Amino acid sequence: MPIQSTAILGTVVLLPGEPAVACRDTDAARWWARPLSRRLAAREARALRRLAGLDGVPRLLGWDGRRLTRSAIAGRTLREARPVDPAYYRFALRLLVRMHRRGVAHNDLAREPNWLVTDAGAPALIDFQLAWIDPGRGRLFRLMAREDLRHLLKHKRQYCPDRLTARQRRLLARPSAAARAWRWTLQPLGRRLRGWLGHDSRARQE
Repeated sequence: MPIQSTAILGTVVLLPGEPAVACRDTDAARWWARPLSRRLAAREARALRRLAGLDGVPRLLGWDGRRLTRSAIAGRTLREARPVDPAYYRFALRLLVRMHRRGVAHNDLAREPNWLVTDAGAPALIDFQLAWIDPGRGRLFRLMAREDLRHLLKHKRQYCPDRLTARQRRLLARPSAAARAWRWTLQPLGRRLRGWLGHDSRARQE
């Protein structure tokens, strides 16, 4: 039985099987939200193309301008799994480094549902609709990448605080100017947008 979630920006259907597949249908978005829905899906497709072959992210299976299909990753969200093993955060850091080297910053890692703990206990990332893509890794990209790291460390502080290093604590204590600006200006808008993108907890496990 397919698992379906509906939001203003369309539907996501998770089809079980071997392998399981997730399909985002922008045709199901509200008529006035379809341009934004397709723009975000196209951004996700572009990010997943750059990340092809990287363990810990979905594999892009198709994007025709209306429907995006990708592999589904079996696991639980960070909030559900609440990992206390420091190895999880060590491998999560490696995943971020490899992703950033390919010119992709996730840009939405404050949200625990975007982090998965796979059935093998490894980290995985989903939902690249807000990804920042810059093959040249310019200054703005580096700021976004730094925020990806800070959000990982915030999660580590929540679930595995005793294993934070002194350097990691200093990074958490000194948010960038961009992070402060986001907190006071764009974050409220981001919350509303994420509400439009929201899916039920089952569909997030992709």
